[in-house]
Amino acid sequence: MCGLSGILLADQAAMCASQLLESLHFLQHRGQDAAGIVTCGPRGRLYQCKGNGMIRDVFNEQRLVGLIGNMGVGHLRYPTAGSSANAEAQPFYVNSPYGIVLSHNGNLINAPALKRYLDQDVHRHINTDSDSELLLNVFASELEKTNKVRVNEEDVFTALAGVFRECRGAFSCVGMLAGFGLIGFRDANGIRPLVIGERVNADGTVDQLMASESVALKALGCKSVKDLLPGQAVIVPKATMKPIIRQVVPMLSYTPDIFEYVYFARPDSVIDGISVYRSRLAMGDKLAAYIVKRFGGIENLKKAVDVVVPVPDTSRNAALQLSFTLGLTYREGFVKNRYVGRTFIMPDQQARRSSVRTKLNAMELEFEGRNVLIVDDSIVRGTTSKEIVQMAREAGAKNVYVASCAPPIRHNHIYGIDLADTKELVAYSRTEAEIASAIGADDVIYQTLPDLIAACAEESGHVKEFEVGVFTGEYVTGVENGYLEHLEEIRFQNARLKKLEKSGKSFPFDVNGDGEGKAEVDIGLYNTADYR
Repeated sequence: MCGLSGILLADQAAMCASQLLESLHFLQHRGQDAAGIVTCGPRGRLYQCKGNGMIRDVFNEQRLVGLIGNMGVGHLRYPTAGSSANAEAQPFYVNSPYGIVLSHNGNLINAPALKRYLDQDVHRHINTDSDSELLLNVFASELEKTNKVRVNEEDVFTALAGVFRECRGAFSCVGMLAGFGLIGFRDANGIRPLVIGERVNADGTVDQLMASESVALKALGCKSVKDLLPGQAVIVPKATMKPIIRQVVPMLSYTPDIFEYVYFARPDSVIDGISVYRSRLAMGDKLAAYIVKRFGGIENLKKAVDVVVPVPDTSRNAALQLSFTLGLTYREGFVKNRYVGRTFIMPDQQARRSSVRTKLNAMELEFEGRNVLIVDDSIVRGTTSKEIVQMAREAGAKNVYVASCAPPIRHNHIYGIDLADTKELVAYSRTEAEIASAIGADDVIYQTLPDLIAACAEESGHVKEFEVGVFTGEYVTGVENGYLEHLEEIRFQNARLKKLEKSGKSFPFDVNGDGEGKAEVDIGLYNTADYR
């Protein structure tokens, strides 16, 4: 899972970098592994700054000054399978043909086949294990078929049709052609989100923006925001500043990833017409009704549970609604350290375990002598849940029940959220009673899949189905032979590389000379030495 942003300002003399950075701040939750911005200035010259870490680690005022131009693309990387090194920080760039920059959110399930195709058939060098680089090179090879000095909109749409033909899986992309314009497109099943918006300036001119979530565009002043539909692409030429939206391939389905609403997206975003906030309220309502059934009636429930406590922050909306529906006391029993990142995307189990204790602190006042119902958005590896249950008991809780807004996660996520190897999932080959035992809870109560789907679908007038493969093992696109094994091999390779980087033995991109290899800054993409 990654965050994307793109801006094309109407004022040709303006600099878009600071606004791109602002939009990325609203998407930081989507990726904490790496950040990057590429801008396009006069004569189509490209300028970039990218590196490992969060926004604060990569960007400073000096680096922003070097990002020249009124058009740009930004990216926040979440550590999916295949991404680890500084070389894989996005946006990616290829100089031929025309100079193409691309940011990608998602995963391609035919990545091994694409790599062979690019090597053997079109002879394009692939420098990383990232399938985003594969997608970019497929686009480049399709665009190269025009054999023109300069391309037009029709040429770009034709090339994008080739991308849809060759690439299978989930992808939303924001990119640009040097000196030509801004580009966005979304996979034919609509698994990964992409929104486009317009901002009217005081002089009547209109800026064009794109992002992964509506909140990033609304924060920058866009009044008109809409979702790009599955199989659609949009081109905004610099010459006209007018977006051209086209259905490049037929919509195969309209099935956004339900995990966006469960966990990943911000509550103040609206994705595919569905308010993330209201979908989480509905999750709380439906989970409350199921909990009553599990306890054999509301009276039995109120005898068994004294207080409802959310796991900050994602589950807070659902937990509050659940407590209101059940008539139970709601308390903020865990205090969150806001300077610690999301724990389930930490690189290893030990880091996740220690991070939970650093991230959350239990207040004895709310736990001591009470029977507690802890509400979380989901349970992945169980590492976080186990620590949270233990903290509640250490704070004096008598009985600890855990309720999950999502069903048991028993399968790989193959579309860009690298949850874990299947066997690391706490629900893998376990019953609910065994899961409760594994995390130390008195009981675990999961939302049913039909209720979860209904909680999201009732907020939409047109989306009724969702990608739910992590719960069922049945994926919208199907799975290429050997792809799951390919993911596990990549995870293993990344784990080894992470250990090397942690030990300080491997920093191949230390362009700043600080021994950390944190950020790579290119002025014109060719002359890093001058900038240093």
